[in-house]
Amino acid sequence: MRRVDIKKKSFKQEEKYKINRRIKAESIRLISEKGEQIGIKPIKEALTLAEEVGLDLVEIAPDASPPVCKLIDYGKFKYQLQKKEAEARKKRTDNAVKEVKIGYRTDVGDLTTKTNQARKFLLSGNKVKISMRFKGRERSFIHLGQEKLNLISEKLADCGNLDEKSPFRGGQIYLVLSPIKVESKK
Repeated sequence: MRRVDIKKKSFKQEEKYKINRRIKAESIRLISEKGEQIGIKPIKEALTLAEEVGLDLVEIAPDASPPVCKLIDYGKFKYQLQKKEAEARKKRTDNAVKEVKIGYRTDVGDLTTKTNQARKFLLSGNKVKISMRFKGRERSFIHLGQEKLNLISEKLADCGNLDEKSPFRGGQIYLVLSPIKVESKK
């Protein structure tokens, strides 16, 4: 039996920025903690300046020529980056399209249930696709299906806007509703 060596991967996230002695450039463009340009300095001089001030030397733009480095507190810098990413995640919305399937013969009770489900989807910020499929002889009753879809869109007009209403295609008709965006008061 052959022994296979598996490399252990560290779960620690790889650092995005090079700091202090990890910077390999000979000379750098140095920026102070206040954002003022100090100028182009050799790396050794920049490191001694960072030690004197009690801050870290962080490579901000490694692709520039010469690379741009800034004197900052690296722990505070990482914390601010994490806060920005968390804020961006909060603002991001995942707009999924939820589908509700009905038939042209769906009765009032079931239709109310399906409409309420679509209302919940719209109020939670998702788009809703209400679809109706016709098979065989049912294709002669498309007008009943369109009336039912119109009725549903009227019932959901208070929480959703009609985005798309399809013509009969491929044995199916559908409509897509998007949630009404409410302006928040600041």
